[in-house]
Amino acid sequence: MFAHDAPPLIDAPPEPPPGGIGLLAAAELQDHLMVAGNDMDRLQRLLSDACDALLTHFYGATGELKQLLHSAAAHPEINGNELHNAMQHMAGAITAMQFQDMASQLITHTARRLRNCADRIASDAMGDDEDGAALIEDAPLRPNPVTQDEMDAGSIELF
Repeated sequence: MFAHDAPPLIDAPPEPPPGGIGLLAAAELQDHLMVAGNDMDRLQRLLSDACDALLTHFYGATGELKQLLHSAAAHPEINGNELHNAMQHMAGAITAMQFQDMASQLITHTARRLRNCADRIASDAMGDDEDGAALIEDAPLRPNPVTQDEMDAGSIELF
């Protein structure tokens, strides 16, 4: 047997199917999508923690301002107009807190879409295994869970 007739020591990656991507490229793309999905999950947790802290301080400040506003009637040295203005600012903060809800919906939606893409790439590139068909998480049905792209102050009752 000649040296050039010897089998290769390392198997070459399989050729990609016509019109498709190779197994290594699919695995790399799937990894990138999974990392992006994990980053979205981490962003969701950070945003949730920040919103929880904001709500805690918001409730505390609102309670203090309400007590001061009630005692302003009995104490002329307390400026009721300034307290009323402070309450208006707190009401404006409610609109800003809606950002967390909209952002959370968008993050969850995007993470599900990324997961679906990663699952489909893996299934298409690698096929089914001995355990059966690959489980592919469903993609979101709607293209966008939040149709609003800005926030305006309005009459909102959250509490």
